[in-house]
Amino acid sequence: MTDKGTDKGLGTQGKEDTVTGKAKQVAGKVQKNVGKAVGNKEMQAKGKARETGGKVQSKAGKVEQKADRALDK
Repeated sequence: MTDKGTDKGLGTQGKEDTVTGKAKQVAGKVQKNVGKAVGNKEMQAKGKARETGGKVQSKAGKVEQKADRALDK
């Protein structure tokens, strides 16, 4: 019996990236919508960029988790 995630030195970075990315996505969406509501195009653009960065980080975390699971088998 193996302890998943530890027998090959696999970390939890993928999970952390997924969660952090999701949080950035939400924060970016809020920032974008606030910018839109107050008519601040710069805030809107920064929010959109933050949201996009969060999506990318979340996807990368998911890919890393899949790789970790594949190596753990």
